[in-house]
Amino acid sequence: MNTTIETLLGHRSIRKFTKQQLEPEQLDTILKSGLAASSSSLLQVVSIIRVTDKNKRAQLSELAGNQPYVATAAEFLVFCIDYHRHKVINPNVNSDYTELALIGAIDAGIMAQNCLIAAESLGLGGVYIGGLRNNAQKVDELLELPSDTAVLFGMCLGYPAQDPELKPRLPQSVLVHENGYQPVDLNLISEYDQVMHKYYAGRSSNAKQSSWSAQITNKLAGESRPHILGYLNHKGLVQR
Repeated sequence: MNTTIETLLGHRSIRKFTKQQLEPEQLDTILKSGLAASSSSLLQVVSIIRVTDKNKRAQLSELAGNQPYVATAAEFLVFCIDYHRHKVINPNVNSDYTELALIGAIDAGIMAQNCLIAAESLGLGGVYIGGLRNNAQKVDELLELPSDTAVLFGMCLGYPAQDPELKPRLPQSVLVHENGYQPVDLNLISEYDQVMHKYYAGRSSNAKQSSWSAQITNKLAGESRPHILGYLNHKGLVQR
C-alpha cells in the first residue's frame, strides 16, 4: 500500500481545528491539485470562492445551519457551478440545460475531492459543508455571484484538533455490481446496521443510538431543501 492509498483510506471529516494557519504554498498546492482535476469536455465550469472576510465567514456559518467551524477553520472554500464566464466569452451560450447543471455539479465534486485529498496528504483535515444550500440565495447574495452561477457546497480546511474514528461504509458487496444491477441483500444491510449502531454508540463524540437504515429513513422521508430548484432556475440553470 502506498501513501496515496493510505491517505484515501484514512479519510475522516474534521470539524475542530487548531488556530494554526496554512502556509501560502500549502494553499497554492491544494488549489492547483483541484484545478488539475478532470473536466467534462474541458468546459471548466467550476469556480472556487475563497472566503477570508471574518464577517462573511460568520454569516456563512449561520446560514449553513450554525456550524461554528465555518467561521473558525483556517480556510473556507465555496464551490460553485459557473457558466457566467462562458457567457461573457459568448452571449449565445445556453447554460440552462439540466445536463449542464449535472456537469457543473459533477466537476465541482471531482475538483473538491482533489483539493481535500491534497490537503489531507499535507497533514491537514477538512469537511464538506452542504448546509450552504439551506439558504442558497442568501449565500449567493453574500458572495455576489453573477447570473449563470450557483452555490453548491463549502469546504473547511485546517490543522485537525481532533482525531475521530473512521466511519464504517457499506461493504463492497452491497455497492459494487457486476454486469448489471443486483438485488439488494437485506441481510448484508442488517449486518451493516449493527456495525453502524455500535459505531454511533461508542464513538468519542456525539454518541447516539441509531442504525444506518433508521438514519436514511428519517433523512429521505420528506423533501430536502425544496427551494433549490427555484434558486437554480432564478440563476438561469436547470430550465429545460
